Amino acid sequence: MASLKDMRVRIASTKATQKITKAMQMVAASKLRRAQTAAEAARPYATKMEAVIGNIAAAAAGSPGASPLLAGTGKDQVHLLLVCTGERGLCGAFNSAIVRLAREHALSLVAQGKEVKFFCVGRKGYEQLRRTFDKQIVENLDLRSVRQLGFVNAEDIAKKVLARFDAGEFDVCTLFYSAFKSVIAQVPTAQQVIPLVVEGEGGNGSSTSYEYEPEEDEILTRLLPRNLAVQVFRALLENNASFYGAQMSAMDNATRNAGEMIRKQTLVYNRTRQAQITKELIEIISGAEAV
Repeated sequence: MASLKDMRVRIASTKATQKITKAMQMVAASKLRRAQTAAEAARPYATKMEAVIGNIAAAAAGSPGASPLLAGTGKDQVHLLLVCTGERGLCGAFNSAIVRLAREHALSLVAQGKEVKFFCVGRKGYEQLRRTFDKQIVENLDLRSVRQLGFVNAEDIAKKVLARFDAGEFDVCTLFYSAFKSVIAQVPTAQQVIPLVVEGEGGNGSSTSYEYEPEEDEILTRLLPRNLAVQVFRALLENNASFYGAQMSAMDNATRNAGEMIRKQTLVYNRTRQAQITKELIEIISGAEAV
């Protein structure tokens, strides 16, 4: 059995850990509000962008000059998985859930005889994926030096993806991220961005007909690359909010668990101390009676 000194050290260590987890929970809670506001503000723009492109795409359907970003390359052999995760841990299953979804999708494609490549955004996703798909990872982007996410970061990622697409390195690109629902609910999401999947006419079932100037193909040539950057930016903001929500929940659970450990350790310490005192008293009484 551990000595009383060892127990005191263990209790003090657990209390110090509890202070750290409590502080991290408060920091995550303060950053969550700003991250959630940014994610929610980006949703209407990204959704409207998809609706506009969907409407134009419906008007340009069957056009021989349609952009490959919309019509595709005509093949479905090489898939690029754009996996966006966090740069840090201590956030529960946030990173693992995104990687698990991407891994399952990749294994399903491989089983169908497809070739899979990975573009990792975030250190944690790269560290997990390289254990299984080290040779398939074509690029890894680390955003640890970025203090505040901006559209310029998404544009940089989109340009790298488009450069690989123009070079014929892949046929289909799927974006993986975690959609923020609430502090306790973050949903791993897969979204195909190349070729773009549109739902009907603008995605809202509207039968309104529009005339465009310039022609639809020319508009799509400008809008589709920007839409890719917009969707990546939305994914980064959703991930950022999801990360702080997951970290806040994880640190709250850790703080509660530390409190429970301190209670149990203190109980054991008091019982052990009382047993030693009782033993010493018995020895003193026994010695006095022997005299």
